[in-house]
Amino acid sequence: MREKVLERFLKYISIDTQSDPESKTSPSTAKQFDLARILLAELEEMGLEDISLDERCYVMAKLAANADGIPPIGFISHMDTSPDMSGRYVRPRLIENYDGGDIVLNKEKGIVTALEDYPEIGAFKGQTIIVTDGNTLLGADDKAGIAEIMTGIDYLVENPSIRHGDIMVAFTPDEEIGCGADYFDVDKFGAKYAYTFDGGQLGELEYENFNAASAVVTIQGRNVHPGSAKGKMVNSIYISAKVMDAFPQDKRPETTEGYEGFFHLNDIKGTTEETVLNYIIRDHDRVKFEDMKTFFEETIRALSSQYDGRISLVIEDSYYNMREVIENHMEVVDVAVKAMENLDIKPNIIPIRGGTDGSRLSFMGLPCPNLFAGGINFHGRNEMISVEALEAGANLLVEIAKEWANR
Repeated sequence: MREKVLERFLKYISIDTQSDPESKTSPSTAKQFDLARILLAELEEMGLEDISLDERCYVMAKLAANADGIPPIGFISHMDTSPDMSGRYVRPRLIENYDGGDIVLNKEKGIVTALEDYPEIGAFKGQTIIVTDGNTLLGADDKAGIAEIMTGIDYLVENPSIRHGDIMVAFTPDEEIGCGADYFDVDKFGAKYAYTFDGGQLGELEYENFNAASAVVTIQGRNVHPGSAKGKMVNSIYISAKVMDAFPQDKRPETTEGYEGFFHLNDIKGTTEETVLNYIIRDHDRVKFEDMKTFFEETIRALSSQYDGRISLVIEDSYYNMREVIENHMEVVDVAVKAMENLDIKPNIIPIRGGTDGSRLSFMGLPCPNLFAGGINFHGRNEMISVEALEAGANLLVEIAKEWANR
């Protein structure tokens, strides 16, 4: 299975599928269809049923049950890569028997993944790792998950003696920009439970994620010629500094961890006339989350009153903590834990400091915890994964199918 999952992974990351948060279309980029069509052809070659690719770039298929009385389950990964860094012309490099130290990605440009900066890379010591040349991200988020699902399903097809129920697969667009579940047809998918392969290192299992909201702060200034600006000009950029200072430094991503929530200034665009700040608000606890939104609103209202009502705010909820749903269906987690233990993988149950398609799908009626895909340092040039982790993901899919059959 190792050779097959590696071959698929290297094939998928060669296809640029970067999504675009500024786009108004779905999918946000047409190039996501390039990978979708390849997956469609591979699923047809495997002989799966109910294969489809719709106009919004959702791929679905079914491996029909070969035994009765087993709940239908599903596996999901997303095709797009992060807008944060290019996924075009990815040049992967395999390092066998990695020594656990610094990794030189690009000697000419001085790009290094240093152990001091990324201590988690030491966990890959002795494995065969896959890295970039430092000019792009790798694409393990989430083409590793796709390769693992495709390889695991292929193994079940080739080994019909393994009992399983109906197994659905789906590959979604635009997860990286928060739209992966926008047009996901849960009824068409047909699974009772599902798993996203979209987590980090080997063993990760997540059924808690942030409650999430976006907050757009708009500051209206007044621009006049600087030569005659006295008493007239109102520089919105200066006011934006007051907005930034109003939120506590100990509630930022760089100062929080675990279950701690945060306010994050994601980007800022401004001129003297107008400045727009895009924030995200995150917390695992729904009550704390609502309190954070209230604090945000009250803070902006107070600041706006100081500046003649020049500051406006729009807050919109994005998704909620899937634990609210999954804690009523813990069998879906228990099966994944048992499957990992069967493979001598130590389950590492942690909260997601983010979200996945599964968080929204859970609230759409499809309980959907998240499994490791095996990579680290997603969304940047230092992204990496090991071949061993890819193989483990494919094996885990097969073992989950077995475990549901055993139940």
